[in-house]
Amino acid sequence: MPDGERLLAVRAHVAGRGLYGPASVGDVAAFEQTMGHPMPDLLKRTYLEVANGGFGPKKTLSLTDTGNWFSGRADLAMGYYDFAADPDHPLPPGIVPFINRNCSVLALIDFRTSDGQMWVWDPNLCCLPHAIGPLEQSLAQWLTDWLHDAMLDGPYPQRELSSRECPHW
Repeated sequence: MPDGERLLAVRAHVAGRGLYGPASVGDVAAFEQTMGHPMPDLLKRTYLEVANGGFGPKKTLSLTDTGNWFSGRADLAMGYYDFAADPDHPLPPGIVPFINRNCSVLALIDFRTSDGQMWVWDPNLCCLPHAIGPLEQSLAQWLTDWLHDAMLDGPYPQRELSSRECPHW
């Protein structure tokens, strides 16, 4: 599905949620400067063309503080700094907490990749140093799964298998 069609589908899927309007170009640029990486293209378009947060299975963080906290944080920057400031949660540069899935499980997005590779932080699978890992899934694939009601509610199977390699398992 081309990104334009995907964005139309996301917009239709969130209709009626009472979300804030799209973020501004200035808001996107300010966050990119804060992160030191450009926002993945589809994520940028979703914030600019659909809504300033609240889209996705558990409602993504807003780009700016809208007064409506999604995933327990006011905005992406707060989510990033709260998570990155904790020494028990070492984040690779450019990896940004994106959505709180459940029970301390976070979906994260890689700003170092133009297609927004998705990551997960799941301390329930293993030890804290090995809680984070890539999903080998782009934001486009992740949104498509959500749109088709194919989003997993529990642990991601590829992370469940890799956690068994942890010596602390």
